Amino acid sequence: MERDKKAEFRTALRNCKSLPTLPGIVEKLTNMADDPETTTERMGKVISKDHILAAKLLKLVNSAFYGFPQRISSLSSAIILLGFNVVKSLIISASIFEVMEDQDVELWEHSLGCAVACSVIAKRLGVDDPEEISTAGLIHDIGKVAIKMELPKEYAQINALVAEKGISMRQAELEILGIDHAEAGGWLTKSWNLPKKLVEPITCHHDPRTAKDEQLSSAIIHFSDILIRGMGYCHAADTKVPKLSKRAWKLLDLSPTDLDEIIEEVEEKLWDVKGFSLEVNAGIENAMEAGEA
Repeated sequence: MERDKKAEFRTALRNCKSLPTLPGIVEKLTNMADDPETTTERMGKVISKDHILAAKLLKLVNSAFYGFPQRISSLSSAIILLGFNVVKSLIISASIFEVMEDQDVELWEHSLGCAVACSVIAKRLGVDDPEEISTAGLIHDIGKVAIKMELPKEYAQINALVAEKGISMRQAELEILGIDHAEAGGWLTKSWNLPKKLVEPITCHHDPRTAKDEQLSSAIIHFSDILIRGMGYCHAADTKVPKLSKRAWKLLDLSPTDLDEIIEEVEEKLWDVKGFSLEVNAGIENAMEAGEA
């Protein structure tokens, strides 16, 4: 019976209909990326046909958690600098922006904070494609949004259990659903055809040991999530700071000096992303005005 229930929840979350994922654009861009003759200009033109999406994407690219020294003003430049996988993920991130903000501002702020921390740590460790890790950090809790919107009855039960037992949201999810939001987020991002480099860290961010190919990326998101929670960027009643994985800490190999400097840099960048939602909304309004002109 429990297995049937889990399968039922899995199907509901995999077929999530409440989140606007822009499948048409994502599918078109995927096909374009598979074509060696596709140019970044052509890809940029496809995205630019949706004024609002283009504005959101450029706002995200120019935000503090990417920290590019120069302002990125064209979509083709964004594609060149970030690479297709990140741009594809950001399209999905941008498309669910209003949903996350409307449904749960605290979760969106936590997600932005986690993206900032991921960016700082990934760059300090000198990993390849730190932007991919930052993007995975941005959408690492998308499973929570899916559970809230697709399984409202169970979501209410989860919150009631958190309040009643004083346990973490993840523990309550496992008790009620038999799965947690990380697994749900993994199913969802896989159904969106995101690459394994992004899907696995999202799926494994609570236990990096379970990652097969992306243990370091998973460890960075795991630690960033804990760090940001410790700095007060929590999600509603889910204020418990998860236990740090020994495996993740060993993989990161950070010294006390590293840690002090990371916290200082993250705090500084968090000031830059305060009011980020207002900036994005302003960008959307400007794009709508430009589209109507």
